Amino acid sequence: MKTKMLLVEDENSLAIVLKTFFEKQNFNVEVEKDGENALFQAESLKPDIILLDWMLPNLSGIEICRQIRTTKGIKKTPIIFLTAKGEEEDKLRGLDTGADDYVTKPFSQMELLARINALLRRSKQSNLDDELFYKNTITMNLKTLRVKREGKNVKLNPKEFDLLRLFMENPGKVFSRDQLLDKIWGNINVEPRTVDVHIRRLRKNININKTKDLIRTVRSSGYSLDIVK
Repeated sequence: MKTKMLLVEDENSLAIVLKTFFEKQNFNVEVEKDGENALFQAESLKPDIILLDWMLPNLSGIEICRQIRTTKGIKKTPIIFLTAKGEEEDKLRGLDTGADDYVTKPFSQMELLARINALLRRSKQSNLDDELFYKNTITMNLKTLRVKREGKNVKLNPKEFDLLRLFMENPGKVFSRDQLLDKIWGNINVEPRTVDVHIRRLRKNININKTKDLIRTVRSSGYSLDIVK
C-alpha cells in the first residue's frame, strides 16, 4: 500500500520536483498551494505524512500546523516544515507549534526521505500503542478496551480481553496452560481448568455469525491465535 503524502508548497517548481521524486518512492502525493485549502485537504485526505511550507498564501504554515494539532482524526499526523527560515528561533517556534521535524531549504531529497521514513516508523509504533489489528479481522483498542470482529463489537470480560491481547501480540505462538496462567492470572492459585473455561468463552464471543474459529487448540501443548492467510 502506498503512503499518502500531503505536500503543501506554493513554489510550483519545487512542488513538481518533490511530487515526482516521492511518487517514484511509492508515495501517493497530493499537492496544495493555498494555506486555507491545505486544512481542508488534510481533513479529507487523512495523509500519513504532511510536508508543510512555512510561507503560504492566506494562511501560514505555523497556523496550519497549530490547527491540525487540534483537529480530530489528523492531530497525530507527522508534520515536517519545509522552509527557507534557518534561524534557531524559527526552528524552535515551528517545533513548539507541533511540527515533528524541520528541514531548511535547499535540502537533499534523500535526507528528506530518510527523515520521513523515520517519522513514519515512529508514527506506526505509536498507533500500535493504542490499537492492535489482526489481518483485518479483529481490532482491539487498548485505551477504550473495545474489541471488534469484522467491524462488529465483541463483548469480553477482563480475562478474555487479556487472553486475546496476548494472542494478538503473538500470532501463531502456542501458549501452554501454565504459561497462560502465569501471564494472565499471575501468581494466584488457579486451576489449569480455568484456562480452558476462559478459552471456551473467548472462542464463543469472538467467533460471531459463524466466522472462522481463530483460537487453535494444539493437542498436549496449549492454545494459539491461528494464522489467517
